[in-house]
Amino acid sequence: MTIKVKGLRWWMIGLLTLGTITNYLARSSLSVAAPTVLQHLNISTHEYGWITGAFLVMYPIGAPLTGYLMDRVGLRMGFALCGVAWSLICAAHGFASGWIGLFVLRGMLGLVEAAFIPGGMRAAASWFPSHERGTAAGVFNLGTSTGAILAPPLVAWSILHYSWNVGFMIVGGLGLAWAVLWLWLYRQPDRHPALSREEADYIGVTQDASSRAAKSAGPRVFEILKQRNFWGIALPRFCADPVWGTLVYWMPLYLYQARGFDLKAIALTAWLPFVAADLGCMVGGPLSAWLKRRFDVPIVDGKRIAFSLAAVLMIGMAGVGFVRDPAMAVFLVCLGGFAHQALSITVISMSADLFPRREVGTVTGLAALVAGLGNFAFTMTMGWFVSRVGYTPFFVALGFGDLIGATLLWTLVRRPSTAPGRDVGAHEARTCGNGGR
Repeated sequence: MTIKVKGLRWWMIGLLTLGTITNYLARSSLSVAAPTVLQHLNISTHEYGWITGAFLVMYPIGAPLTGYLMDRVGLRMGFALCGVAWSLICAAHGFASGWIGLFVLRGMLGLVEAAFIPGGMRAAASWFPSHERGTAAGVFNLGTSTGAILAPPLVAWSILHYSWNVGFMIVGGLGLAWAVLWLWLYRQPDRHPALSREEADYIGVTQDASSRAAKSAGPRVFEILKQRNFWGIALPRFCADPVWGTLVYWMPLYLYQARGFDLKAIALTAWLPFVAADLGCMVGGPLSAWLKRRFDVPIVDGKRIAFSLAAVLMIGMAGVGFVRDPAMAVFLVCLGGFAHQALSITVISMSADLFPRREVGTVTGLAALVAGLGNFAFTMTMGWFVSRVGYTPFFVALGFGDLIGATLLWTLVRRPSTAPGRDVGAHEARTCGNGGR
């Protein structure tokens, strides 16, 4: 008799969070090793700019491609393929002999690493009822900050004890170990032997043979693009994602150039916004569920309220360039990190509330493409103008941009008359039966 695991859905999202950590370890490894790599391979800062740009260009392109892949072949196999790919590509960084090789590898890495958000929302849609999906999205997004925090000590230790080449191989090896664990432990809820009948009923999953034998069409990209609900979640992400790009790519440089921080001061403070972002992950999702329990606010409206409240908090980031006290500036950046993740979690998780489960990966990936275009455009604009006008106008734009996103969210999104999350998707069952998961 198979042992039933209590709260299995949380174990599954925890397994996915481990994958997100390896994803961000691979992503962050080059930035940590950059001083050593640039010296050993004789790479200029201009060439390094091209290397990092390759990732930024390919990442938004990879989001809809990997999302569609997982909707077609299933989350288990699709996410495993992407995990193996980003691990091998990361390890291959250790064999690069010049900037062109790293340029190609970073582009490939961006293409496959975009899988974690579509994969995470696909899992949340399959394993969680609607009122818990925001919390589930917050949990797997914790892996982004955790990976970014763990990368510096891990890669630095590898370089100091071995070499920069070995550092990439260690990170890649951790990713491969996770991919094996994922293939071993993950199954869709309608196929998982450890899922209890009570939890299956709570999730809304049918585990009988007739459900697994049913068939349905895969996601239709052009039909998705025609729907106002898609643009209702994609355009707010276009407005919101530049905040994360600023935190990841510009904050250390801002603290150095505008605030006069030395390397030690940067090391002591640059990680704080990511801790605040983790807290935002754990507040944004549960808030909509609390509004549902306390005031019977529909989940979609609860997430719009949560997004709007966080957008108001984001206004504080507009003051970063105006305050004199560096500690206050860091606090306002942390407030922005908290608010950004709180609102991002709500809008990202809405794809599972507005679309059938068989389309969630594709919808999330397409929305990530739109968000990535916003991030890329803002980053390129910031890089061009910061030496001419300074950082202050960009922080003002970041502070008020999400109010536009909140307006779009309330204007464009329409609550569905049925619950799309109940569509476990016979496509899931069909691919399960064929060994696709």
